[in-house]
This record gives sequence, structure tokens and C-alpha cells, in this order.
Amino acid sequence: MNVFKRHFVVLLCFLLTTSPAFSAPDGSGTRAGEISAMIPAATRNSMPAKAKDELDWNDLLKTAHSGRVRAGLTDGSILSLGSDTELRIVKHDAASQQTSLEMNFGKVRSQVIKVTNPGGKFELKTPNAVIGVIGTDFYAAYEGNTTTVICYQGQVTVTALGNAQVQNNTGQGGSSSNSIVLNAGQMVEITSVIPPDGLHVSQVPLSLAQNGITSTGVPEKEPRTYNTDHTGRWVALGSAVAVGLAVGLTIGNGNGSKASKPTCQPAAQVCK
Repeated sequence: MNVFKRHFVVLLCFLLTTSPAFSAPDGSGTRAGEISAMIPAATRNSMPAKAKDELDWNDLLKTAHSGRVRAGLTDGSILSLGSDTELRIVKHDAASQQTSLEMNFGKVRSQVIKVTNPGGKFELKTPNAVIGVIGTDFYAAYEGNTTTVICYQGQVTVTALGNAQVQNNTGQGGSSSNSIVLNAGQMVEITSVIPPDGLHVSQVPLSLAQNGITSTGVPEKEPRTYNTDHTGRWVALGSAVAVGLAVGLTIGNGNGSKASKPTCQPAAQVCK
């Protein structure tokens, strides 16, 4: 009987320490994905990071000026961190489709698997904004108290936090709400300095849209060298961005009205 009890206690302790249901209250130790590729230097929880490192809930990824990281989440979503970036994977539960990320500074491109669970969400928080998606491809950056969000595909909801407001470079339209919806080919900038004319959405200058992709890309093998398949993907995405820029809708005064088709200056490649 004593032997049986000892074995039972050992088994119970093992189950308690390995089961996600009995993990730390903040979910630490629960697997979220892994680093699929990177350019040194980058760290995971202040330790040097390397490809194939496992990522858990509450892990903190940080890239230096020369570093970039691409991470694959367990649901198939992909995060591509640019240089000088700090991103925390607060939570990622593929089964319930609950994902929460925090970016203190830097830039990240997120290619998100479609959220189909009624209670599911994918959110990225910066110091002055929350970005929510249901399955899309978008870029977000936080620098100089400003959050910049570009939607490449799908739809993105951006909500300003606190006294922050949304602005853009065109000054078209306005709204009294602190939340705004972006469609493919649109962008917003959120700043802690309140603009005098409220919320706006702008069409993305092609150069800025492309820069959001290239500044977060990680080569498959050697830096600055892309194989044929990878290059093909960039070309395809570039085409998709161009199409999005041509047909994207501008949300102006919050009533869902369509904006006129943007015109582009061939020399500058900027849509207005």
C-alpha cells in the first residue's frame, strides 16, 4: 500500500507540473510556437535567440539594430519582427484562437490565420493603440509616440488608447470615434498629440507599403539573398498590395461611404 501511495504521489506531481491546466497563472511555459528564421542579433527573454527555439506564453523577443526574427505560431500565423523591436507573446491558444501580443517599440508584420471561433481574437497592443484582426496581413510600427498600421490584405480594426487619436497624411474625412476599420491598401497613424480634425484613413503610398514588407523580412538562408520561391512570394505579395492600393476603400466620416478611386503620381508613386 505504501508503495502504491508513493507511485500515486509521483504521478500526480508529474501531471500537475506538465498539464497546461496547472501551469503558472500567467500561462508561462505554455507553448506558443517557435523561431523559424532570424538574423542575429536577437534575444528571447534576454538570452541569445536562435532558429528553432521554442516560444512560450509571455516570452519577450527583442531585436538589435542588425537583427530580425520570423516566428511561426502554433495556429500557422507568422510574425516577422524588424530591427530595434521588442515584442511580447502574452498569449497564444490555437484551440480557442485567443492571441494577445504587446509591442513596446519597433515594427512587426503579422500574417494571421483567419479567426473562425466566435470567441476568438487576435490582438496586438502598442503603448497607444490596440490592433484587432480576424485573419489578415498587416504591418504595425511604434516609434516616436506614433503607431502606424498598414493593412495589406483582409481587414484591421484599430482603436486608440487613452487620449491618443488617429491621423494620416491626407486629412480626408473625420469621425468622433477612437476606433477605425482599415481595408486592404489603407493605413492610419495614431499619435498622442490630438489632431484638430479627428480620425482619418489614408491610402498607402506604395513606397511605404513596400518598406513595411522589406523592413521586416528575414532571408531564408543568407542575409540579402532570397531563393526563387521566396522571391516569388514577395512578387505575389507586391502585386496584391498594388491591387489593394488601387481598389481600397477610404473610410471618411464613419458612415461607410466609398471614397473616389485614388490617383497616383507616376514619378513619386504616391496615391492621393
